[in-house]
Amino acid sequence: MFEDILNQISTFPPLWIYVTLFFFAFIENVFPPSPSDLVVLIGGSLISTGVIHFIPTLILTTIGSLIGFMVLFYIGSAIDKKVIHSGKLKFIPIEAVDKVEAWFNKYGYWVILANRFLPGTRSVISFFSGLSHLKVEKTILLATISAFAWNAIILFFGITFGDHVKVIDNYISTYSNIVIAVTVVIVLFFIIRNIIQKKKQKAA
Repeated sequence: MFEDILNQISTFPPLWIYVTLFFFAFIENVFPPSPSDLVVLIGGSLISTGVIHFIPTLILTTIGSLIGFMVLFYIGSAIDKKVIHSGKLKFIPIEAVDKVEAWFNKYGYWVILANRFLPGTRSVISFFSGLSHLKVEKTILLATISAFAWNAIILFFGITFGDHVKVIDNYISTYSNIVIAVTVVIVLFFIIRNIIQKKKQKAA
């Protein structure tokens, strides 16, 4: 897949390379999973060859990431909690939503700041940030900082290791898998703890 994406993108005119980078940065949040980090990494390798330039690439990928984040943020903020509490959305447990909302109201802004460094959870973070009705201006600022920092790092790796982008992509994939595994373990821990607490309460 790597070679196919690299070969395909490198045949585009510079304008369409920028459009492609923007599109993948945007679409990852809205329709995950997508190889956005890989495409941005390839963008970095193309910067090293002079096909495109660093500043417009960083700006466009950051804007794409931000817009994608805010789309799910607004979807989350538009969902009426009465709908969830009515039980019509049976696939969304009411108690879980309430707990996540309380957690986001306490730590949400820090999570938004780190969201680009938490692959596999980015869409969930943006959705629940909206559902928890976090402040729009602060959310935009922190999401922008997060996207800017992450994309700058990915582009730097692409520029520096342009001839070994596939190796860097493997490292990023490994990092992503570790983050996802740790997240799953943490979620399972809280679910199991919640089940045990309920059983103790019933027994009492």
